Amino acid sequence: MLNKTKILPGAIALLSLFALLYAVIAITEAATTTTLVETVRQETARWKDIKEADKAGYKLFHGCVSGPQDGAMGIHYVKGDLVGDGALDAKKPEALIYEAHNGTMRLVGVEYVVIAEQWHAKNEMPPTLNGQLFNYASAPNRYGIPAFYELHVWAWQNNPNGTFADWNPWVSCDDFTLDHG
Repeated sequence: MLNKTKILPGAIALLSLFALLYAVIAITEAATTTTLVETVRQETARWKDIKEADKAGYKLFHGCVSGPQDGAMGIHYVKGDLVGDGALDAKKPEALIYEAHNGTMRLVGVEYVVIAEQWHAKNEMPPTLNGQLFNYASAPNRYGIPAFYELHVWAWQNNPNGTFADWNPWVSCDDFTLDHG
């Protein structure tokens, strides 16, 4: 017959070891999993200074995008080569979004953009990035580009409508002039 006094401490030690192993795995996974917002902040912090964004190839695309009721999308600086490549990479947003305020430009978010025809040449389903489904914009559109998919990420400015909503009521075009571009 087995001695319970010898088995019980061994079983407790084994269970403790499993619990410790599980905790280490959970902590490791949490440390290596970043959200899309965290990725955007890590990759775009250097472009808080709009001059650095310009040096990296981001250029003013039209003016400031505002809506009649929903606030604004802000001032888009676009890297055309990324828009036309048919690919998406969380570390390489196609557009940086700024807001003009008191004579300065403040980075508020990014927009990922892919031309729909290019996307569908290689993919059956609409694009997603870190689990976020893109919105579809048909053509013709106010930007004069072919139909496209887009996803806004308000990484540097809170949005009461949601981190991935197109329009942000807390962003305004009121202070924008072409002098900012």
